[in-house]
Amino acid sequence: MKTEQEKRLSFLVEAFKADSDDYQNLQTPEDEEGKRRILRSLMNIRMPKEMSSEVLQVQDEYLTERADEKGVTRISDIPVIRDGLSIWQGDITSLAVDAIVNAANSQMLGCFVPMHTCIDNCIHTFAGVQLRAECNRQMEQLRRKHGSGYEQPTAIPMLTDAYNLPARKVIHIVGPIVQYKLTPELEENLANCYRNTLDMCAENGLKSVAFCCISTGVFRFPNKRAAEIAVKTVTDWMRQNPGKVERVIFNVFKDEDREYYEQLI
Repeated sequence: MKTEQEKRLSFLVEAFKADSDDYQNLQTPEDEEGKRRILRSLMNIRMPKEMSSEVLQVQDEYLTERADEKGVTRISDIPVIRDGLSIWQGDITSLAVDAIVNAANSQMLGCFVPMHTCIDNCIHTFAGVQLRAECNRQMEQLRRKHGSGYEQPTAIPMLTDAYNLPARKVIHIVGPIVQYKLTPELEENLANCYRNTLDMCAENGLKSVAFCCISTGVFRFPNKRAAEIAVKTVTDWMRQNPGKVERVIFNVFKDEDREYYEQLI
């Protein structure tokens, strides 16, 4: 007999297939992992648009259960190393903090590549389709103000709800892209990503924030230098703004990044 979660998964696969113009006739796998992959892929490629309240309710129930299955890490589970700073290696979508930081692109709509492993894809997948819809609403408002070709500038954060993630909020920010070589301007842009995000936290009463390793993936910022800038910028900001943000977690995925942060903190 199918569990409630298995029933939700089957329902959602068929609902998202029916919602798609191109994949309505896609054959549904029999196994649970295959269905999960199909559902995530259909969510990843879906443009921001309305979805029925019934489907959203089932999606929310499904994603809440998935979060419980993966396990939720609370801020009390993560030790402080010094001055409110922590290092945590793991899945940022499992953190129950006031805000997690998403390394976004200038379109600010998430990653549309099915099953891509980037943080942008993971955050949008486990938050649910409401997150892309909210990002789109904010971008439409900005396009009305700045013109139809508007893209989000580097280091300017956008705040959204986190929906089905354990975190309360998501702060989306576009990091600098290293195309040829590292320059002082690119380093300052990365520092501004951290400063401006912390300013946004302070302005919105967000006392704990988990930073991903901004710009170190496909944006090609050297990992060690990125860690040095992150730690110095955050340390300076917290010293200059006592009590405004109580906990900063440097969330790392790779062993390489963990080692850099451990050397610096």
